[in-house]
Amino acid sequence: MMEYKIPSLSTKLDGELWKKINGKTKPLGSLGMLEEIAFKIGKIQESLVPKIKNPNVIVFAGDHGIADEGVSFYPKSVSYEMLYNYMQGGAAINVFARQHKIDFKVVDAGVDHDFDPSLSIINKKIDYGTKNYRFGPAMTKDQCLEGLKRGSEIIENINKEGCNFIAFGEKGIGNTSSAALLLSVLADIPLIECVGRGTGLDKKGVKSKFELLNEALLQYKGGNDAIDVLTQFGGFEIVMIAGAMLKAAELKMTLLIDGFIITSALLAASKINPNVLEYCLFAHKSNEQAHIKMLNYLQAKPILDIGMRLGEGTGTMVCFPIVKSAVEFINKMASFQTAGVSESKESELIG
Repeated sequence: MMEYKIPSLSTKLDGELWKKINGKTKPLGSLGMLEEIAFKIGKIQESLVPKIKNPNVIVFAGDHGIADEGVSFYPKSVSYEMLYNYMQGGAAINVFARQHKIDFKVVDAGVDHDFDPSLSIINKKIDYGTKNYRFGPAMTKDQCLEGLKRGSEIIENINKEGCNFIAFGEKGIGNTSSAALLLSVLADIPLIECVGRGTGLDKKGVKSKFELLNEALLQYKGGNDAIDVLTQFGGFEIVMIAGAMLKAAELKMTLLIDGFIITSALLAASKINPNVLEYCLFAHKSNEQAHIKMLNYLQAKPILDIGMRLGEGTGTMVCFPIVKSAVEFINKMASFQTAGVSESKESELIG
């Protein structure tokens, strides 16, 4: 298995970063969470003038054997059909990425379809979807480790192109089921509290989904080791995202985290190396019911809460202008000193 050497963030610039933030022409703390975001990115980059360079959003796609059991409102074929939609620029993630001029990439981690090689899809396919984990592991351990490796390689290549800011998205019918099981096992939360509507199930559908997943969980005889749990219940896209996150943190990139499925990949990644969490900003709280439990477990503070649960990385793109504003103010807003404005006594005491 690959080792990820992720250093804990240095505190050496903490004082200077807060002095710069507090010294801007504003009352202390008046930019709210923007100040925390600016501080975090400054810490990650170890710089008083943090910059977002060549930001990317990557959607990882994979199919799930459990989808054959009807755990989703949509058939499995929607996974590959949506990738064609991405290539045509018609999905919500396309719209938002274009709006903010962010490079958009799609990865075939394990979709049950052969795409034309001429399409701009990064082919990292491990297999044509996972196995149905009602009857055994979703994948082999070797496939799981290979997924981590391929996710890492994608980030290495993007980082070499000058990217220091990465957002993650996913596509895979049935992947909220995997996310629910990962949360339950890795965070030791009762499964009933982890299962939600996914793509739009009604109460009866959620009940049926829980019963199927509970059957799969009861048959699992392994422990809570991240690799074992990913092997049993993961999706190829979730595993690949976890590897990508670990490598991005190792390369000191800033990670912008989307909703329930993406956070489940981060949860697994954090069990491999907990320092990955220090490099993350959490875009939003998904309307998928268990996402807040996942965020609370990770002690994560979401930036937005606007009722989104689409996936695809859309929450990250809607959040991106806020993150950009944080970087803009710390770099371009005048200080009391440069503007010739009298500082408050409170600012003088804290600064």
